[in-house]
Amino acid sequence: MLDQDVSHDVIAFFGPFRLSVSERLLARGGEPVAIGGRALDILIVLVEHAGEVLSSKELLKRVWPDVIVEEGSLRVHLSNLRKALGDGKDGNRYIANVAGRGYSFVAPVQSSARMIPNPPSAGAGRPKRLPPRLERMIGREETVAALSSLLSERRFVNVVGPGGMGKTTVAVAIAHSLRGAFADQIYFLDLGALRDASLVAGAVTSTLGLSSQATQDPVSALVAFLVDKPTLLVLDSCEHVIDAVAALTERLFAEIPLMHLLTTSREALRVEGENVHLLTPLEGPPEDSGLTAAQALAAPAVQLFMERAVAGGLGAELSDADAPILAAICRRLDGIALAIELAAGRVGTYGIHGTAELLDDRFKLLWHGRRSAIPRHQTLQAMFDWSYNLLSPYEQAILRRLSVFVGPFTLNDAIAIASDGEADAPAVADAVESLVNKSLIRMSELAGSTYHRLLDTSRVYAAAKLAETGDGAALSRRHAHHYADRFKPDSTRATAFGTRDVSAYEPHMGNIRAALEWSFSEVGEARNGVQLAAGVAPLFLGFSLLGECEQWCERGLSALGEADRGTERELALQAALAISSMFTRGNSDGVRRAIERGIGLAEALRDGQYKLHLLAGLNIFLTRVGDFRGALACAERSVLVAAELGEKSGIIVAEWMLGVSHHLVGNQAASQRHSERGLELEAEAGSVQVDFFGYDHRVRALIALARALWLRGMPEKALRIADQAVEEAMKREHPVAVCMSLVYTVPVYLWSGDFERAAQWIERVLAYATKYSLAPYHAMGLALKGELMILQGEPAEGVQLLRSAVATLSAERFNILATAFLRALAEGMMRCGQLDEAAATIDRALALSDQAGETYDRPDLLRVRAEIRLAYSSPDVSTAEDSLLQAIYWAGKQSAMAWELRAAVPLARMWQQQGQADRARDLLGRLLQRFGEGVQTADANAASALLAELNSISANAPAPSATTLNNA
Repeated sequence: MLDQDVSHDVIAFFGPFRLSVSERLLARGGEPVAIGGRALDILIVLVEHAGEVLSSKELLKRVWPDVIVEEGSLRVHLSNLRKALGDGKDGNRYIANVAGRGYSFVAPVQSSARMIPNPPSAGAGRPKRLPPRLERMIGREETVAALSSLLSERRFVNVVGPGGMGKTTVAVAIAHSLRGAFADQIYFLDLGALRDASLVAGAVTSTLGLSSQATQDPVSALVAFLVDKPTLLVLDSCEHVIDAVAALTERLFAEIPLMHLLTTSREALRVEGENVHLLTPLEGPPEDSGLTAAQALAAPAVQLFMERAVAGGLGAELSDADAPILAAICRRLDGIALAIELAAGRVGTYGIHGTAELLDDRFKLLWHGRRSAIPRHQTLQAMFDWSYNLLSPYEQAILRRLSVFVGPFTLNDAIAIASDGEADAPAVADAVESLVNKSLIRMSELAGSTYHRLLDTSRVYAAAKLAETGDGAALSRRHAHHYADRFKPDSTRATAFGTRDVSAYEPHMGNIRAALEWSFSEVGEARNGVQLAAGVAPLFLGFSLLGECEQWCERGLSALGEADRGTERELALQAALAISSMFTRGNSDGVRRAIERGIGLAEALRDGQYKLHLLAGLNIFLTRVGDFRGALACAERSVLVAAELGEKSGIIVAEWMLGVSHHLVGNQAASQRHSERGLELEAEAGSVQVDFFGYDHRVRALIALARALWLRGMPEKALRIADQAVEEAMKREHPVAVCMSLVYTVPVYLWSGDFERAAQWIERVLAYATKYSLAPYHAMGLALKGELMILQGEPAEGVQLLRSAVATLSAERFNILATAFLRALAEGMMRCGQLDEAAATIDRALALSDQAGETYDRPDLLRVRAEIRLAYSSPDVSTAEDSLLQAIYWAGKQSAMAWELRAAVPLARMWQQQGQADRARDLLGRLLQRFGEGVQTADANAASALLAELNSISANAPAPSATTLNNA
């Protein structure tokens, strides 16, 4: 075992070289080799893993922890390292590039270790000039632990981040955590009050108790004083004297082997030995409207806010109702500790709601914090003034101009807005990089690309500065024109047809909204707004921002000039308006007119793609309002357009539209054929786009197929397809597709008698519809719940639910299941003894079926009418028998064997009572024999039980008397 007072320094030997890790020294023949700090870091990592292949990503992570660096930088440092080693000369090989995998150190390596004295033990004394650490630090514990370890190993750490992020708090906590290692040799110096950079070295010597007047070279005095002492020097707030600090720390690090340096700054020092740690914002809670107080308080940002709010006079605990509001506050403050503290200080007076409203006021910059805070941290205004005044005039101008951006922007976006022409582009790029380095702009990777962003508080400050210059109007105009040019309709056309993932556009949505708002404002340019709205409407649809899509399309269409009428620009707006308004305004005549206007424009422009998508929309609209014959005609028209286009996706979706439409008009054989044909074509084509007009047509087809299969007497297969439809919709996580799959497959489970599964699906659709404000689907979920209650023996409650739901759906003209729900309501009324109302309700359902030409459930409507007629104290046997015979006729015509069996049971029982047992046995036996599967369904069980009863009747049993028939 090693002596506890010593540690080991790893020495590696390869070729003529000697590498000392602790000394960070590469020597050749006893002479140091000139090599950069990053190159040395790369060499150390490669030698430590000699013979292994390290990917570029792994090397970047090890050498540049917590810093976003492009792979090009790694290649540059590797090239310099190879030159220093003489890699490739005289047959020497050290670093190999393994194609497609990474890099490997391939030279033989021998290692040894030597003993170095450890620092003195803990408790040797109190640190000098070290501020007290906070009693409770929130959200930074892991950072402090990691940086304490890094500082012990690497000796030099610079904590970098924007003002107010908590860099000083972290640095003080790190220093306290290392007191045991450095005893009384910890020195803390706040450079914030220092204005003259030339005084930095003198201030450090003074902090250490040395007289800076004793020598003309205070650094030499420092070196002499500290050369044999394990020492930790903490330099806080270095950004305004950064050049002087950089020179000093680089020399101290190089000349004092036992010196450890911890600095805080708003930018990197960029010197040898420095390990930069970017201090990230305090983590906030997720964006979730249903966020609870407990979930919110798990986030450090919320914990800090509430702690400061309670200290400031808040007497109540965080409620579930306030949790989403507080989460939004923390997001708007970008997790900046100082901003959170200042906002929390208002809560005692204004409450959480009031404080959220105050955030819209630019005077939040003037809110005061703790009186004990240093002046630049007493208000956000002071904090930003400090950073702003350190910028060059040109950097200040660029920062002001960038305040027009709302959310992330690319470097090209920044150049387009902030530059004064192509010649100015390089200077703008340099200024942006400098602002990133100074922590005034954040960089991040979104959707696979690099973006920049001003923090919200930084943007408010910069916007106020821009307003003072009077340049805001011109920059807003430039910003709006830039985004209109960037997102022209032809560049986003593919997203209009769902053939491209829109997630890559998400970072731009804030700027798109800002550009639209300016364009349609009194000081804006409406024509620019028309172009932009036409280009970005598919993006709003892709993100399911239906209300916004409708709003901007309406404004764009109302502002159309003569030059834009009849163009693709108008078509894009009209199509997007049709799609969005169907979801936001239901099934109004205005929605139909919007769709048909779009179809007319597409025909005039000979745009087959738009025409096919709009026809798909019209097909959906007609099914929703209950015009099933019209929907079928629309589907047949789509087949012709798809064939003319020759696109596989269009042909497949047209087949599925036929499958859905044939199911609804009552041709179940054709429905099965077209639905399965579309699925076969899709399987042959591979991956194709099946989202047309905001709907997943594959899910629609699976639903229609499941229902058609059940009606055709294949319930087991139908249930499997129904499960598949729901599963696929759930995977897509599209709220409309999920609700659609649940609502239209629940009847399959109800028809089969699987009430448990039906109940699960009903509760799920109610939850989804509530969460995503899909009122029609919520009403249909309630109607299905009412039907289930009736079937389970609770008719009164079920009827009440159905009445309300049917009224809601009727008002919305959501009639696709109108006849089915009226039939269920009539059955419930019948079970409650409300026979006259039940008869009127079923007649209303049959009238709707006649109005539609024919519906898939017409046989079942006729069955219920018959059962109501038989429920009277003086039953109308003749009318009931006629209705049941019609039900069986229509079921046979529709290839709906399941409806035949369902109507055959009451008819057979009626014939049994009339003394026609043989006729009843023949009917049931013939139908049951045709069923290849599904003998365990509720209808099949009822038919089998009745058939068994009929078979048990003696062939010689006397015929029923006239009295018996009259009482039947």
